[in-house]
This record gives sequence, C-alpha cells and structure tokens, in this order.
Amino acid sequence: MSESEQPSESFASFENVTREIWPWPNFSPAELACKGSGRLVIAPAFMDRLQRLRDAFGEPLRVSSGYRSPAYNARVSSTGADGPHTSGRAVDIAIAGADAFWLLGLALEHGFTGIGVRQSGPWDGRFLHLDDLEEAPGRPRPRLWSY
Repeated sequence: MSESEQPSESFASFENVTREIWPWPNFSPAELACKGSGRLVIAPAFMDRLQRLRDAFGEPLRVSSGYRSPAYNARVSSTGADGPHTSGRAVDIAIAGADAFWLLGLALEHGFTGIGVRQSGPWDGRFLHLDDLEEAPGRPRPRLWSY
C-alpha cells in the first residue's frame, strides 16, 4: 500500500486524541484541528513527513492552519469544500524571511508536492502552505504557487 493509499484517521474532536496514540512530538492535535469545528483528520504518512521536515529544520514549526472541515474550508478558502486542507494532508506554517526560504528548500527535499508561498504583507501573516497530494484532474503536481 502506497503512502497516499493509507487511510486517514478521524477524530470528532482533537480532545479525543491521547498522547499514547500521537507519535509526533513536535506537533499537537489542537494546532492541527479545524479552527471551525475542533474536528481532526490526519493522514499518518503526511504527519510522518511533516515530523521529518521539522527534524531536518531543527527549529519549531508553528502550524497556523491544519485540517479544515469542508464547511469551514468553504468559508475561509477559495478552494471551496474540497481543498487540500480537507484531506488531512496539508498545513500552513507561519514563517517568514530567510527561514521561509530555507524551509521551502527542505520541503522540496522531503517530498512535499504542493507548496504555496505567501511572503508579502505583514510579517506575522506570512506562511508556507505544504501538502503531499498526488496529481489529479485540476490538481497538477508537483506545484509551487504564490498567494
């Protein structure tokens, strides 16, 4: 079974996730949960990739957006009810400047296939979107874009 075929894990609330079943030490269920509903969907293979990226980066990575329910994503994103964040395979990392450039290079090395760059505007609003989705109709991969 390939990484993309591995099932996602779903929790009605991030509060239902215990430390015993959460193997990613640098990330918390709360920071990855939907900000609209508290629901959490994760793909373990994606989380393993994200943890390896964090280990290579050597500094904390602040997740500004993780999983989004379809309804919440439709409210906050132009990708509608089925954007990358609804898959459990996408995060936005709050990062700016030289650190963003360094993280972008590491993300490419670690197999992230979708990288969105927002490095304009207020410093605290800058981020990198990272996902590892495969190519599909209307979703070419690999892909790098700016906001």
